[in-house]
Amino acid sequence: MNTALTIAGSDCSGGAGIQADLKTMTVNGVYGMSAITALTAQNTTGVTGIMEVTPEFLEQQLDAIFTDIYPDAIKTGMVSSSELIRVISAKIKQYDATNIVVDPVMVATSGAKLISDEAIDTLKEYLLPLATVITPNIPEAEVLSDMKITSEDDMVTAAKVIFERFGCAVLCKGGHQVNDANDLLYTADGPVWFKGKRIDNPNTHGTGCTLSSAIASNLAKGETLENAVKNAKDYISGALAAMLDLGKGSGPMAHNYVLL
Repeated sequence: MNTALTIAGSDCSGGAGIQADLKTMTVNGVYGMSAITALTAQNTTGVTGIMEVTPEFLEQQLDAIFTDIYPDAIKTGMVSSSELIRVISAKIKQYDATNIVVDPVMVATSGAKLISDEAIDTLKEYLLPLATVITPNIPEAEVLSDMKITSEDDMVTAAKVIFERFGCAVLCKGGHQVNDANDLLYTADGPVWFKGKRIDNPNTHGTGCTLSSAIASNLAKGETLENAVKNAKDYISGALAAMLDLGKGSGPMAHNYVLL
């Protein structure tokens, strides 16, 4: 069985973070493992507490995984401190890891900044150049490209800038600020659009985590990057279309919809 590793925070309500990642990896046919960067107290209405792990403990988790069950792909999620980002980057290099999907969680869809400027600089310097593909939303792509994005042409321009700046493929996620659900993959071969279908479901907690984990799962199975993205988008569409409705806020998706 192919294997995948998520390096991210825990969401105790199960809709995002490593819980969403592990569900996604399992349903997408790979063996999922996790290295936890932080514990969070959160639910569908918001986050009430964060307890970050020490760099030493993250290092221990990663050594334990790499020296026993080597991952065929890795997905990284929200990592809020420079020290943790440096540990992840060092271990990726130490163990010659491949198929690295970085969800550069920096800016919420609402526009709120989620990590410090120092951590963003560390992410840019250490982790992004190691990525196979990064999956920024529009606000994150704006930070990484130093430009405003208000159209699909802007998405192409920004993705090209990011690709040339960091040397990794870019999946720039559309969304309501620019378009409904059309994502742009930019690689050395140029831009490829993935048209998404608009699904009228307000319960979208964990969509970013789920998409990046699905891409990593497909890469772990040997899919090309383009096929990995296509299959991941199809999976997200199915999980949203199942119309799961849990919690008092923006609820989670039905990660296990194929089993229902």
